[in-house]
Amino acid sequence: MPPAQIPGATLLQRGGTVLAETVAAGTTARTRYQIASVSKQFTAAAVLLLAQRGALALDDPIGHRLGGCPRAWRGITRHHLLSNSSGLGHWDEYPLIDLHRRVEPDELLASFHEVPPLFAPGARFHYSSPGFVLLAHVVAEAAGMAYQQALAEMIFTPLGMADTFAGEPGDRADLAVGRDARGEPAPPYELDVVAMGAGDLWSTTGDLLRWVDALGSGQLLDERHRRLMHTAHTPTGGGPDAAGYGYGLFTGTVGGTPWFHHDGGNAGFRSFLAWVPERDVRIVVLSDSEATGAADLGPLLATALA
Repeated sequence: MPPAQIPGATLLQRGGTVLAETVAAGTTARTRYQIASVSKQFTAAAVLLLAQRGALALDDPIGHRLGGCPRAWRGITRHHLLSNSSGLGHWDEYPLIDLHRRVEPDELLASFHEVPPLFAPGARFHYSSPGFVLLAHVVAEAAGMAYQQALAEMIFTPLGMADTFAGEPGDRADLAVGRDARGEPAPPYELDVVAMGAGDLWSTTGDLLRWVDALGSGQLLDERHRRLMHTAHTPTGGGPDAAGYGYGLFTGTVGGTPWFHHDGGNAGFRSFLAWVPERDVRIVVLSDSEATGAADLGPLLATALA
């Protein structure tokens, strides 16, 4: 599928040159899309910012600032959550949680407590959205404000990401409507509690380009914490393009060149964000259709690496 046929918005830029940009009919460059699991790198950056400021430590146990935790979670640290090596499961391991239904935060945390870890912390990689929900609670407690407000004050406003926000949209304008693979409106995920920190952000291609550039330039994080975010802490066992996981980012190589990236999938939405530093290439894909798949990225990658 050529970039122009991806339903939504795409942006491919090398240095200061736009190589490809598309905006779907009936939308504008400021239409906001759910970015799904691309949200995880924002949670990771918020944790690192608080660590940089001395408000928390990455090697603290996760029960610290969460009011305690089950005995089976002892030994799990924030580092393990950030690097998807905690042993906590993904949504499939929590069948009682309905991603579409709001629950109280305490009820959600109690549901997490009921499922024992799959393995000892640090033993291996296992992708876990619940782990990033827990990190969002840590951010809120350490920052002394709601998670959504913390992201706005720590990241969105300083970086000029005026079209980006976390959580339920309320009466905000310029929102894409997510659709399933048949083109029908998809019942949305609950974003304020259930997906908080794991898949709750709305954004645009322009704002996400600002984000990638800020991470790469050190505008947001100092060199130590920026390196922590981009280091492959956990081997994923996948192919070379996603061989390791940093903090909220996959690491690997594409065309023999190192890159950092993450994809995302919420009900009705698909997303992809990548940075190829040696070529100064940034790729942003925001789709409002579940029919969009990995194969649709091929033309953009080919153009980026040409």
